[in-house]
Amino acid sequence: MQLIPHLNFKGNCEEAFKLYAQSLRGKIQTLMTFGDSPMADQVPSDWGGKIIHATLIVGSAQLMGSDAPPERYERPKGMTVTLQLDDPAEAERIFRELSESGTVTMPIQQTFWAARFGMLVDRFGIPWMINCGGEAA
Repeated sequence: MQLIPHLNFKGNCEEAFKLYAQSLRGKIQTLMTFGDSPMADQVPSDWGGKIIHATLIVGSAQLMGSDAPPERYERPKGMTVTLQLDDPAEAERIFRELSESGTVTMPIQQTFWAARFGMLVDRFGIPWMINCGGEAA
C-alpha cells in the first residue's frame, strides 16, 4: 500500500507542479489535460487546457494533483504537506523557493526539535511544513 497526497488547484495545477518539480528536484510523470482525456466533450471549451491528473515523482514518493472546477474548488484546510530533510541548506533552499509570492507562517529557523523548521502557504494556496531532522544545535 502507498499513501499518496492529492492536491486540488484553482486552475493553476500545471504551474504549481512545474514549481514543485523544480524546487523538490522531482520529475513530472503525468500531466494530462481535460482536453486530452475521454472527458474532453464533457467540459467547457475553456477548461480543455486544465489538468485532470498530474503526478510528480520525488525519490520514491509521489504527489498527485488536478484542477478543480471553479464551483467545486475549496482552499485547503486542516492539512499540510510536510517535507522531511537531512540537509539544512537544502531545507532553506526549498523553503525559499516554495514561499516566493506565498505567505510565510513561520520563518525557517532552528527549533528545539530540529536544525531547521518552517511553515508557509505557497502562492497556489497549499500549506507546507519544512522539517530538517537532527538535533537542534
